[in-house]
Amino acid sequence: MVYFVEEETEKERVAKNILAQLPDWFGLPESTKEYITCSKKMPFWVYKEEKEEKGFITLKETSPYMAELYVMGVLKDEHRKGIGTQLFEALCAYSKQKGYEFLQVKTVQKGHYKEYDQTNAFYEKMGFRELECLPTLWDEWNPCQIYIKTIKG
Repeated sequence: MVYFVEEETEKERVAKNILAQLPDWFGLPESTKEYITCSKKMPFWVYKEEKEEKGFITLKETSPYMAELYVMGVLKDEHRKGIGTQLFEALCAYSKQKGYEFLQVKTVQKGHYKEYDQTNAFYEKMGFRELECLPTLWDEWNPCQIYIKTIKG
């Protein structure tokens, strides 16, 4: 079940717990800490089943027209069970309600890491399309791929 979280300490606890279990995606301590800290101030959803939190997603509101899927984590053993899709659908419904026309997400460009190729495939399945690659935004071994999706109407 997906639910919206408002309490900052709960957001921090959930993000810290889940991201710590995903070192293949969140292995840089400084970046992970930034995701956790920033997520506390953002719209935040959690997927919970039988008292266990299995995933979360956050939304960064970037302009009156665009929002960003800021960070998403689903426990590795729970991949391909629809959890990410349910979290994304909650974020998307909220974004439409707020009047955003577009969503964006930043990830590592395809072809650099197997785990991120799976991430890219998920975003493409959710309707995102490649917009631009910024090869040095993060660093040269993690070229930043920006995806966008229209959510209008």
